Amino acid sequence: MTAELVRGQNHPLPETRLEIRVSVGKPIVAGVTLSDDQGKVRGTEWVAHPGSPTLPGLEVPKQAAADHRLAVDLGAVPEAVHRVNVLLALPVGVGGPVSFGSLAAPFVAVTGLDGSEVASYTITDLDAESAVVALELYRRQDAWKVRAVGQGYAGGLADMLSDQGLPQARELAGTINEAVAQGLARSVAAPPPRPSDEARVRTTGQTAAPGPGAQGPDSTAAAQPAQPPQPTPATHQPGDASPPSGGPVNYTHPGRQTTAPPPPPPTAAPAEPGRPAQPVAGDATGWSLEERLYNQVWGMFEDLARTTAAYRSAVDFAESRMDQELDKVLSDPRSRIGNTGDVAREAARTKHGLLVDRARAALDRDLGQLAAESEVVEPALPMAYAGWDSPVWHAYRTPMEIPMALRLGDLHLPERPDLRIPMLVRLPLERGLWIDSGRSSGTDSLADTDQLRRLAMDSAVAHAARLLAVYPAGEFTVHVIDAAGSAVGALSPLVTAGVLDGPPAAGAAGVSAVLAKLTQRVDLVQMAIRAGAADALPPDLDTAEQLLIVNDFPHGFDDRAVTQLRYLADEGPAVGVHLMLVADREDAAEYGPLLDPLWRALLRLTPVADDHLADPWVGHAWTYEPPMTPPGSRVLQQVLNQVAQARRTGGR
Repeated sequence: MTAELVRGQNHPLPETRLEIRVSVGKPIVAGVTLSDDQGKVRGTEWVAHPGSPTLPGLEVPKQAAADHRLAVDLGAVPEAVHRVNVLLALPVGVGGPVSFGSLAAPFVAVTGLDGSEVASYTITDLDAESAVVALELYRRQDAWKVRAVGQGYAGGLADMLSDQGLPQARELAGTINEAVAQGLARSVAAPPPRPSDEARVRTTGQTAAPGPGAQGPDSTAAAQPAQPPQPTPATHQPGDASPPSGGPVNYTHPGRQTTAPPPPPPTAAPAEPGRPAQPVAGDATGWSLEERLYNQVWGMFEDLARTTAAYRSAVDFAESRMDQELDKVLSDPRSRIGNTGDVAREAARTKHGLLVDRARAALDRDLGQLAAESEVVEPALPMAYAGWDSPVWHAYRTPMEIPMALRLGDLHLPERPDLRIPMLVRLPLERGLWIDSGRSSGTDSLADTDQLRRLAMDSAVAHAARLLAVYPAGEFTVHVIDAAGSAVGALSPLVTAGVLDGPPAAGAAGVSAVLAKLTQRVDLVQMAIRAGAADALPPDLDTAEQLLIVNDFPHGFDDRAVTQLRYLADEGPAVGVHLMLVADREDAAEYGPLLDPLWRALLRLTPVADDHLADPWVGHAWTYEPPMTPPGSRVLQQVLNQVAQARRTGGR
């Protein structure tokens, strides 16, 4: 069972090989220092940071990102080490937040290699601090323990490292900040080619060859990687991969399957010499067209992330080089004679412009290839992957089996806003959804609170309708809690079609009844699974996947109901009970950090476009677009009516 620590509390560690997971919401730098029995860091060689990410038994991320994973093998650290300190710091000089007080409380968890949490700690009461010692792993009588520290430093990395006795603290802090600011820490190397990867190469002058398919997500984000922000891209090991002879960009993707599925059908015509290959829908590998398209979509996501990271890194390099050359000119007394200084400054700016133009030209070429592929892939997507404006919805028929994934919206980056990548998540859902009805960075300043709440509930209904539509008849059940009855209009498509398990629950009694019913279902199924007696479940138990939509949380919830909701969010997905929370986090501020685990357990989505999804692969902030139906379209109601008809007739 996970121990939720408070500042100063400790907990034994059952094993020495661990992962430390960090979640903040905005890009931060993560590092580790080693200290002896006096608590002193003996030198820079005892510090793991983005510029020097590995030490014996330790590996930290190479980039600033909103979510991190640190690998720890306590059995491999030197004998002289008595403490392993986990450090978090805000990047300097990159235009981000300057203190932790402006961010959500950082969350740190110690997990086993299987992902099971050992201990977690939410660092509260931070204000002007820009660096913090989050955790301390320490030896005690030949065993290791973890202690929640939460010691912040307003002076940043330099003060924190000085406090740990490092003589070169300020020099090392400058090195770390410079690496992050110049993009060295977040530069992305192309993954090394693998034997099974000879395939998915998109280059100019070459036809697309088969390659590996996509597989599941990295649990740290938005994106889980194959599922971004939840999504986050798959973890890639850095390496050097030479571009193929047909062009400068190698889009080979790392293999994600233990066995090679069949290659895509040879439908692509050979490209003419000097021209890029024509994109083809389904050119990734997979056992079915659905799987090939799924793999292709996430291949496009990775391509866009990689080429954008390369462009940003090139621009950072150009700016850093220009700054160095300008500093050199200013520090040279000879530049004050005549117009020597002006000539040198103009030459530095010209060189900067050439480097940026060259990087932009390469980016535009790669984005053009991806845009052409998107134009081919989007019309070929099956119903579960297609947008509400796709013609496939007008030919809707109840499916016979559950699809492998579901579209929750679109993702794009500011370098090419019109290039949208479908955001696909695997089914069944591995975590619940939180539709944020509060203000965010993408919210129009003129939009009022009531309008945002209506948009959030409309978005929740669209998500619920899509889930109902892609499951076979009778295999997905939806419950609604609307304690104040404020979502009557938004819920009318679901109520009118008759696809809900019952009328939306209102008032404290309604909230209590629905939560008790679903909590009991989770308990029963868990007990049956543990006892290996799934056939002993009560005959009246609804074995379909369950979705609970909660509007305007925490209105109408007492402490017991809040506890039950947290239980459903944590334990429900594993036994087919999923949560969709429509809420403004500020409305629940009175609960303080008590509800932080609830928000973290859910995938946050917004009813308006917002750049809140970050992937831990390259640290991009992806803009999320919700999947709303076209204005004036009745497609959602028509689909729900057919879902209701199929439920009444048993799928016939």
